[in-house]
Amino acid sequence: MRKRLKRILPDHETVSANRWLRPFSSTLLHPRLWHLNRHSAAGAVAVGMFCGLIPGPLQMMGAAICCVLFRVNLPLALITTLYSNPLTIVPLYVLAFGIGSLILGNGDFSFTPPPELTGMNPAVWMRSLAEWATTLGEPLFIGLIVLAASLSMVSYLAVRWGWRLWLLRQWRRRQGRPPVPRRP
Repeated sequence: MRKRLKRILPDHETVSANRWLRPFSSTLLHPRLWHLNRHSAAGAVAVGMFCGLIPGPLQMMGAAICCVLFRVNLPLALITTLYSNPLTIVPLYVLAFGIGSLILGNGDFSFTPPPELTGMNPAVWMRSLAEWATTLGEPLFIGLIVLAASLSMVSYLAVRWGWRLWLLRQWRRRQGRPPVPRRP
């Protein structure tokens, strides 16, 4: 699993060669941001899940800042933020609105249906979606925070647990093999 992830994710040489990222190379090339182990992978997925619900195009920048602060794997966190995309953002926001309405009580918060997005160019689509999100107000804001924190905690625990199970399986597989003879 680790080898497969390392093959997919970019390495720190790619970042150091990028002229736009060169001014930040002292921060972005910290070894812990590129090391892949159980802790850094779980933290990166948790950061990506939390920052994936940040509205607008600030998701990856938020994930990068959190990775620098928490010293978790940067590429994995950036890739994880992609779970919220134009196909999934509306259902996630509807879920967040529902969670926020439950937390605040079923007062006079009414749900406004999302705008019709067919036939629009991306700039109009983004503006319409932003206007729709602002009409939802406080329930959406509280719901987004609760949903992001919940997804983050669950994903952190799932990655830690999954990584541990994979390690135990590998260890048991090695236990069944005959020992490799040592060379003198």
